[in-house]
Order: sequence, then structure tokens, then C-alpha cells
Amino acid sequence: MWKKPEEERPDFNSPSFTKSPIEQLKEKALVGPSIIVKGELSGEEDLMIQGRVEGRVDLKKNNVTVGRTGTVKANIYGKIISIEGEVEGDLYGEEKIIVRESGLVRGNMTAPRVNLEDGAKFKGSIDMDSKGGGKEPSLQEAPVSPTSAGSQVKPGPAPTEGAKKATPQSKEGPLSIKADTPRA
Repeated sequence: MWKKPEEERPDFNSPSFTKSPIEQLKEKALVGPSIIVKGELSGEEDLMIQGRVEGRVDLKKNNVTVGRTGTVKANIYGKIISIEGEVEGDLYGEEKIIVRESGLVRGNMTAPRVNLEDGAKFKGSIDMDSKGGGKEPSLQEAPVSPTSAGSQVKPGPAPTEGAKKATPQSKEGPLSIKADTPRA
């Protein structure tokens, strides 16, 4: 009669996962809506930008969020980059870049995963290179390695004007093909 059902009893052994507002503020830095920053932002904690930033944001091991009122004219380097406001510059995400429906990005994005929500505005290029996320691209071209000899394709002689069909040369050699298509 006085016994409570199991589901009504609080479990005192399980830890609480809710954090106080003070603990939450310690974990994320905030550039407020009336703040203007010109220069380089770097550090070791997550960052929320609600104001205006010009220059460079370098938080490769932390999350960067540009809020709805945030305006950034800078390259952003972060672990997970989330855009709700406006960004003009390149984004380099170590793990992921998310452009929310209210977000506007004018610049290139490089990350292993990129998420553009329906309604997001974006002008630039996307490079989803899983190995090079968060790193500025080098100006040198990567060396081209030859493929294995068994899969190499060697060009055949140029076809003559009179050739209208595919003419195989030999079993070892490549094919030369010319296709005539009527023009309208």
C-alpha cells in the first residue's frame, strides 16, 4: 500500500547530465551581436559568433557557430562549422560543415562531410576530401603516378576522313573509332 511503483522512484545512482548555465558558458565563447572583431581569433574552446568578425578564425580542434545575426568576412578553420548567418570566406572543417536554412556562404568549403539544408544559400565550391579537411590547399599540383601496365590505354593512330566505322587493329593494339553524327 505504501510502496511506490518502480517507475516513480528516482534513481539516485545514475549521474545527472544536465549542466548549469555557468558550466555551459565556460564551454563556449561568445562574440555578442554588438561586438566587432578585426584580426585573428584563435583559442581552445568552442565559439559562437553573433556579431561581426573580419580576418581569420582559427579553432581547428573546436566547433565554430555563426549565429543568425553573425556576419563573418574571414576564413574559418574548425572541427565542426555551423553557419546560420552570413559568411564571406573559405571554410575548412576537420569533421563537418553545416549550412543551415538561414545561412549564406560565399566561398569554398573543404570538409569530409558537408550538409546544405533546404533554403541555404551558397556560392563557391565544395571539396569533400576526407584526408585533407581543415587544411589549406597547397598551390602545388599532386604528382601523377602511372597506372599499372595491364590497364594502360594507348592512343591509336588518328582516323582518316574516310573512316566511318570502328576498325580494330589487332588483339594487342588499341582501337580507333570515328563516329559521324548528322548535324541539324
